[in-house]
Amino acid sequence: MTVVEALEKGPGPMSLKQVAEASGMASSKAHRYLVSLSRAGLVAQSPRSGRYELGPAARRLGIEALRRMDDVEVVSDHLPGLRDRTGHSVNLTVWGDHGPVVVRWHYGAHALPITIRIGAVMPLATSSAGRVFLTHLPTAITEPVLRADVASGTSPDLSADQIERIKDEVRATGVAVTANAMIPGITSVASAVFTELMPLPLVVAVALPTRESGSGLLQDVVSELLDTTAAACAELGGRPSAA
Repeated sequence: MTVVEALEKGPGPMSLKQVAEASGMASSKAHRYLVSLSRAGLVAQSPRSGRYELGPAARRLGIEALRRMDDVEVVSDHLPGLRDRTGHSVNLTVWGDHGPVVVRWHYGAHALPITIRIGAVMPLATSSAGRVFLTHLPTAITEPVLRADVASGTSPDLSADQIERIKDEVRATGVAVTANAMIPGITSVASAVFTELMPLPLVVAVALPTRESGSGLLQDVVSELLDTTAAACAELGGRPSAA
């Protein structure tokens, strides 16, 4: 598996020397493993260049693993741990026809002046989860929802510059933070879980009383949230980059 992992993390087809160095073993030892892996179809060697790459059996395993995976359930499994580590309520939202939809909610130890039902639709501009979707989804998808939010009174009519500032902040920090935006006394921080193979991101958020969101406490929550979304992303096959 060390050899297979070296190939998976490599930039492309690799020479025996490159595989050995990435695996931390002698070339002769790496070659023996490569021969065995090639017989099993997990590795293929180019007859032209002699370089090694992941083989057809590895591709079949990857496809089957993806077929069996439920993205929402994978991310949901990380929510109780985040709640327990922070002590605050956590939720998971997915993109729906009318915007971000809450599909999981776990209440924390700190009481909130709000009750969120599963299936609730969150506004794009005034919720932390909405701002994450606003940042990562194409304008063609988010613009009609923004217009509908403004028309319904759930969102202010933001200028193009204001929207870009929101997106710049989320891209720079990896999170969206809103305080007293939807409901007075509530601060919410959200971050995305996505990989190259996921058509739309999932968004994990932590909701906490604003009185509990001093700079040090909030930074601890942000750190735990980013660690959680990074772990979920890795489990889904992605490689999250640090903010």
